[in-house]
Amino acid sequence: MEVERRRVKMEDGKNEEMKKMGNYDNNNKVEMVFRVLGFVLSFVAAIVVGLNKQTKVVPLTVSLNLHPLDYTFTAKWHYLSAFVYLLAINIIASSYSFVSLFLLLKNKSKDNILGLLIIVFDTVMAALLFSSSGAAAAVGVIAYHGNSHVQWNKVCDIYGRFCKQVAASTVLSLAGAVVFMLLVVLASVGLQKRPN
Repeated sequence: MEVERRRVKMEDGKNEEMKKMGNYDNNNKVEMVFRVLGFVLSFVAAIVVGLNKQTKVVPLTVSLNLHPLDYTFTAKWHYLSAFVYLLAINIIASSYSFVSLFLLLKNKSKDNILGLLIIVFDTVMAALLFSSSGAAAAVGVIAYHGNSHVQWNKVCDIYGRFCKQVAASTVLSLAGAVVFMLLVVLASVGLQKRPN
């Protein structure tokens, strides 16, 4: 009778450990999907902002008696530091995401130090992506609405495509930041469920 109870207890312990391992493997697969998604979002955001340029011919009236003069103006992403910051952070985030994915695939021993470093860098990437998205969005709002108090005119009326590409890149970058934040949450939950 006692032997039977020990056997049942051992089987229950093995089943419980197998369930934990199954949950850990599922978390690992979800983490890999999030890392690939983070890479894609930040990489595409970098491409969209990096290729952003629009040239427009704008008629300017110098005097009421003269015909308007046509001037060619070009809007480029590197004219504003917020967009340079957006591009740089998205390149860093996509590079980090690729490297971290590679390291996690190579890390068969589930090294705790590497896991902790990845959680820290995921947090840093989320913070940087949120800050670069916020900076680009702030400049975008001023470009879209202008600011009459400081006599800044709207520019999105002239550079519509340019503004739309900046908005798309900002949204992609923000989505990437949310993915990295979810990676941090997933890692925190995984630390509690990790088998000993």
